[in-house]
Amino acid sequence: VILLSGGLDSATVLAIARQQGYACHALSVDYGQRHRVELEAAVRVARALGAVEQKTVRIELAAFGGSALTDDNIAVPTRGVQKDGIPVTYVPARNTIMLSLALAWAEVLGAQDLFFGANAVDYSGYPDCRPEYVRAFERLADLATKAAVEGHRLSLHTPIIDLSKAKIIERGMTLGVDY
Repeated sequence: VILLSGGLDSATVLAIARQQGYACHALSVDYGQRHRVELEAAVRVARALGAVEQKTVRIELAAFGGSALTDDNIAVPTRGVQKDGIPVTYVPARNTIMLSLALAWAEVLGAQDLFFGANAVDYSGYPDCRPEYVRAFERLADLATKAAVEGHRLSLHTPIIDLSKAKIIERGMTLGVDY
């Protein structure tokens, strides 16, 4: 199961997973984000890169606000990347929620691999894109799922976590991603 936002990082991760021989089930999450164009792109990307299927699940994180991506009262920055602190585009618990949904679907499918486009190099201040977060979530999956308790541990793959944006694009281009 791959989390597929429709953006650059997740499209590249889908291409990497396919190149490695995985039959990919793409999960997109409509969490009330203001940049809805990515959800439309996710459907096209999944089809173009050969996902077995693509689902979009709706949850309403916009009900909580707290992020420029979900709250109309917080302006989306238009200049550069914030260099220090956690940016206003951080959506509280978003990756934890999305990974939990992907984990649930993986259990239903009998899949033992999750792919996630976390990136810590061009780190934008999101605490849930750090390697230590990824390790912690993988440990949580080991404790929280029937599959893991029965000996079928989950692997959380983050193949672009240590790549710059330029390297991510370069990798995607070699795999035929049409950005």
